Amino acid sequence: MRTTPILVFSGTLIVSGALAAFAADPAQARTICTMVADAARGTVLAQQGDCTGRVTPASTFKVPLAVMGFDSGFLKDGHDPVLAIRKGDPDWGGAEWKTPTDAERWLKYSVVWFSQRITHTLGSGRLTAYAEAFGYGNADFSGDPGKDNGLKRAWIASSLKISPQEQITFLRRLANRSLPVAPQAMDKTVAAMESFSMAGTGWTVRGKTGMAYPRSADGRFDYEHPWGWFVGLGQAGERSIVFVRLVQDEKKLPGSASARARDSILKDLPAILEKAGAQ
Repeated sequence: MRTTPILVFSGTLIVSGALAAFAADPAQARTICTMVADAARGTVLAQQGDCTGRVTPASTFKVPLAVMGFDSGFLKDGHDPVLAIRKGDPDWGGAEWKTPTDAERWLKYSVVWFSQRITHTLGSGRLTAYAEAFGYGNADFSGDPGKDNGLKRAWIASSLKISPQEQITFLRRLANRSLPVAPQAMDKTVAAMESFSMAGTGWTVRGKTGMAYPRSADGRFDYEHPWGWFVGLGQAGERSIVFVRLVQDEKKLPGSASARARDSILKDLPAILEKAGAQ
């Protein structure tokens, strides 16, 4: 039985019908959580749904992984190194995954094999230490039980899990440059993230999508109900925000659940910020 979702604007509780304007199209995807917070003060500007349950981060893990990559020196800047696909690398992402890739292209096109180059270089011990220091979900890089594949896919419907609320906490630390890494690692990560301009609002948003299919106990994927994430940071003058939207498709649909999460929150953010007095 689904409970009535709630939405909070700066401490004011708004229920039911008022929520509809700030949710993914129910004919396409169910909004699990929307959360927007002031990056500096931590004030929650808007909150809807279950934001404490953990699921796979999917490709949103590329944001903390970029911080790790820059801090460790594997990544030099947004365009160095440029890596090429190798035989045996995942290629199911299409032509964009077969093109020589740098950090900016990796984040934009969610190139899994580029992530795997970083994870294999760092190893599970360093990945775990970084994730624990970041407070990033359960920091579990063991992978699928008995498969020894944590460095290949712990973040893709496997052992690594995080809640939307924990995403917000991590993003605030990134926005405020308070993660326990070199400051330039955070600067370079934010600079490499894909940028979106919200026309007429003065806000510029940088964010990362992520999509993955739930898995049953026997490892089978549920292709009917993928999760879709969009997480990121926003800036307008001296104001800064962090945000997350997590959705789950209610039936098999064309396109990606992550694009639905991205497009819906970018559409809703101006009204959310205006109602919260953040415009």
